[in-house]
Amino acid sequence: MKATIKIKKKKKGFYLNNIKKNLKKNNACYVLITCSQPSQDGKMQVELNYSGDENLASYLIDGAQNVFENEVEKAR
Repeated sequence: MKATIKIKKKKKGFYLNNIKKNLKKNNACYVLITCSQPSQDGKMQVELNYSGDENLASYLIDGAQNVFENEVEKAR
């Protein structure tokens, strides 16, 4: 089931806390991975947020990794 997420927009982006709050309302578990724009030396800050059971969050990440790996294989 997909739910509409209402997010307040800020001039330079979205409020991460509002995103997490809305995800938490409608889901047993969520995983949110974000990254910053690359710096001059190419480094990015990556942040992982999740809510819910740790095992379920791990299962979601494993499932997502499989999806991406299948898409890469199809592209070859």
